[in-house]
Amino acid sequence: MVIADTVVPARPIRAQSIIAETDLALRGGDLANGFQSIASVAGQEARVVLYPGRPILIGDIGPPAIVTRNQIVQMRYENSGLHIVAEGRSLDRGAVGDRLRVMNLSSRATLVGRVMQDGSIKVSK
Repeated sequence: MVIADTVVPARPIRAQSIIAETDLALRGGDLANGFQSIASVAGQEARVVLYPGRPILIGDIGPPAIVTRNQIVQMRYENSGLHIVAEGRSLDRGAVGDRLRVMNLSSRATLVGRVMQDGSIKVSK
């Protein structure tokens, strides 16, 4: 008796690819850290290569990256009324909310910040 279905790729999906509904299928069986609906997987980005017939696990996918490695980004720092804006180079890929490293183009210092909705990086202390 099958209690639920598990989402699996219908074809190989490369890492960093956006997953479409047509790339997915349902297979019988319940998996604790897998997905049960195609709608919850479609539109996400593959973080690893996904193979046909193997269940897609929670850590295998995530929101699409909006910042790519080596992209020039705007860094923002705000604290107690002080606002600093500078250009930097992203050293990682990231989606909204991800923490990534960014290099200040003026000082060559490497900082860590969080990707914002507009693609800028909010640098923290």
